[in-house]
Amino acid sequence: MASQEEMGRKNRDGDGDGDRAGGREKEETFELRAHCLCQTHAFTATVPRASLPLAASYCHCTSCRHVTGALYSSVVAWPANGAAAVRASSLRRYGFAATMAILYCGACGSTMFAERRDAGAEGRGEGDKGLHYAVQTGVLVNAAVPRLLTIADHMFLSDTLDGGASPWLCGANGEGPRPRLWAGRRGESEELSLTTITTTTTAPTTFQKAIPSSPAEVPIQCHCGGVDLVLHPPAPHYAAQPRAALPWFVDPSSNKSLAGFDACDSCRLSSGSDVFHWTFVLLRHLDFPPSPSPAPSSKPLPPFPASSTELMNAVARTSTSASTSADAEAETDRDPRWGTLTCYASSPGVQRYFCGCCSAVVFYAADDRPELVDLAIGLLRSADGAARAESLLSWDFGGAMVWRGDVAGGWREAFVASVEAAAERWRIGRGYPKNWRRVQKEEAARIREG
Repeated sequence: MASQEEMGRKNRDGDGDGDRAGGREKEETFELRAHCLCQTHAFTATVPRASLPLAASYCHCTSCRHVTGALYSSVVAWPANGAAAVRASSLRRYGFAATMAILYCGACGSTMFAERRDAGAEGRGEGDKGLHYAVQTGVLVNAAVPRLLTIADHMFLSDTLDGGASPWLCGANGEGPRPRLWAGRRGESEELSLTTITTTTTAPTTFQKAIPSSPAEVPIQCHCGGVDLVLHPPAPHYAAQPRAALPWFVDPSSNKSLAGFDACDSCRLSSGSDVFHWTFVLLRHLDFPPSPSPAPSSKPLPPFPASSTELMNAVARTSTSASTSADAEAETDRDPRWGTLTCYASSPGVQRYFCGCCSAVVFYAADDRPELVDLAIGLLRSADGAARAESLLSWDFGGAMVWRGDVAGGWREAFVASVEAAAERWRIGRGYPKNWRRVQKEEAARIREG
């Protein structure tokens, strides 16, 4: 994850085009605003308008994927004039690295800031002077400016093994400069070419590694390990079903589950990433990892929930089945296998699950589809180790993102359009056909239009 100091060096110092008052130029400024999903926490800071677009850095390392649930972490320097409010806030802190902490909302799980402490600052007695902040781009307000951000670079691409989300993010600057691509840390690792990332039909040498045999279980784990679940790969089950009986999210040709692009406000706010990537899983294909044999006197452990309501009740500390206060008191100790998984009801009938320790997004669930959850792709540890997990997933590259209307009228509208176009170019360059789901939608649109 890029530090505030690194990002600050990239953002230009501009004098602006302001008026002259009292013999001094009055600099025109722009107010940056950021808030969490539940809006318990909101922050503002100002930058010279001439410094726009601000330089953002995208980190694709394994740790950033597992601490967000996204395919990357994207940050921009948070101005010093807004740092005091962040320091004084009640945001929770997670020790991400020796000198780095993740700051997030404990109520809704929104990943908001990275806090970096200068090495040795405590020993020198510098206190808060040694703290610097970078804000997650996904929690910034979708202000009506042409370009708020420009992507300066992508780091730790070698961790992805397949380039991760970088192929469709390389063109997200529109007509602006292309981001630099690094195998590891910026300036200290191999610099990769755009051609290598976007047009190869097989994994670049930088990303290659031995692929183990297909497992019976795929781990689903956050950065801190507090969320530790498994996915039983459902493709063999779907392969035995008639095509007409397949769930809507299953590719009838490959039996893989759909993976898509989501531009909705709630998903970006909860994860801190401007575009989130989900796949879809029936609850019956999720489970807890195998555990040692329990003692003979141990109470049998319940199976994994079969519905969204059962999931919500299991993760909550008290089951709704308790009929008396004594029953409720007895049931306050929930199944320890849930670890740090936390539920936030973001709207009526909708639950969002995240790690209460490191803030990673885990699931999205809704009462109107009780057998199904959206699963954050960044937490999947597929057999081939690749970030996009194409051995498990059928990606809908190109076409319109879901909830695209949420970005209308702000700087993200152009950003999302650029990402869509880049994903389509990359799909064609790799020789991928249109995803079956996209074909279905386009055919339905043609029928509606007559």
